[in-house]
Amino acid sequence: RALLIDEPIEATVRAVTEADCEYSSPEDPQRCLFVELDVPAADDGSPAGFSVPVGGGAPIDRGDEIFVSRTELPDGQVVYSFFDHQRRTPLVVLGVLFVAAVIALGRWRGLGAVAGLAVSLVVLTSFLLPSILRGSSPVLAAVVSASVIAFVALYLAHGRSISTSVALLGTFAALLVTVAVSWVFAATAKFSGLTDDSVFYLQALGGSIDVRGIVLAGFVIGALGVLDDVTVTQVSAVWELRLAQPKLTRSELYRSALRIGRDHISSTVNTLFLAYAGAALPLLLLFTESGQRLGVVTSQEIVATEIVRSLAGSIGLVSAVPVTTWLAVWVLRHPEPAQVDTLPGSDAP
Repeated sequence: RALLIDEPIEATVRAVTEADCEYSSPEDPQRCLFVELDVPAADDGSPAGFSVPVGGGAPIDRGDEIFVSRTELPDGQVVYSFFDHQRRTPLVVLGVLFVAAVIALGRWRGLGAVAGLAVSLVVLTSFLLPSILRGSSPVLAAVVSASVIAFVALYLAHGRSISTSVALLGTFAALLVTVAVSWVFAATAKFSGLTDDSVFYLQALGGSIDVRGIVLAGFVIGALGVLDDVTVTQVSAVWELRLAQPKLTRSELYRSALRIGRDHISSTVNTLFLAYAGAALPLLLLFTESGQRLGVVTSQEIVATEIVRSLAGSIGLVSAVPVTTWLAVWVLRHPEPAQVDTLPGSDAP
C-alpha cells in the first residue's frame, strides 16, 4: 500500500511585496510577504500566489525557483501554498565538486569510491527501503544491505586483493558486534521507535512495519560508514609496517599496528559523537532552553536513541581495530614488491 501525497509543482517567484497580513489587527499587527508566482503547470491562466509571515522561514526573493502545493477547493477556486525551495542547482554543483575532488585526489581509486557510493544508494533505494515497506525484518534487511554495500564498495574502491578481503572480514566482524550491542541495549532501553513524525506517517500505511526494527536498522547502516574506514586503515598499517620492517615478529607487528589503531580510534570516536550531536543540535538547544535536568533529557527516547546509536557504533569501531589487525598480521605475511600497488588506499591505476 502506498501513501498518496500530492506532488508539489515547480514555480518561479514573479514578485514579492511586504504588507499587513490579512489577519493583522491594530492590537496585534502582523506583516506578511505576498508572493506572486509563474506556475508553468497551471493551465487556467488565473493569477497564482500565496502569503507567508515575515521571518517565518527561509527568505523568498524575486526570481527564486520554488515548489508549491496546489489545492482545488470545492467551489473550484485554486489555492497555492509554499512547499519548499527548489535546490536542484546548488545540490548538483556541490555533487560535481565532490566527485571532482575525490577523483582528483584518488584517481582510479577515487573513481572506484564514487562508484561504490552509487552502489550504496542503489542498494538502499532498491532493496532496503522496499523490503522494510513490504514488512520484512528491518534489522535483517539492514544487515544484508550493509554486507552487500561493504563487499561492493571495498572492492570497487581498493581493488581485488588479499588486503581488501581482510578489511572486508574485519568490517563484517565489527558489524556483527555493533548489531549485537545495539540489539541488547535498544531492548533494554525499551525504545518504541516513535520519535519522528515520519514514523507516524508510516504507521498510517496500515502495514506490518516494525518501527522498533527501523531504529536498529538505522544503527547498522550508520555504523557501516565508519567501519570500513577503520578496517582499511588497519590493514594498510600492517602492510606498511611489514614492508618497512620485514623482520618484525607477528607479536611485534600486531602491537605496532595496534598503537596506530588506538590513535585512529581516539579521534574517530569523538568524530562520531560530534556528528550525531551536530545533527541533533536544534533538539539539544530546545532541551537546554526548557531548563530540564540532564537525567530527564537523556532519558527521553529521542535523545537516548542517539546516545545508544553513538555508543554502540563506537563499540563496534573499537572492536574493529584488534580484530582487523589480528587478521591482517596472520594473513598478510611477506608481501612481494610487486604487491605494493595493491595496498588499500594506493593511488596506482
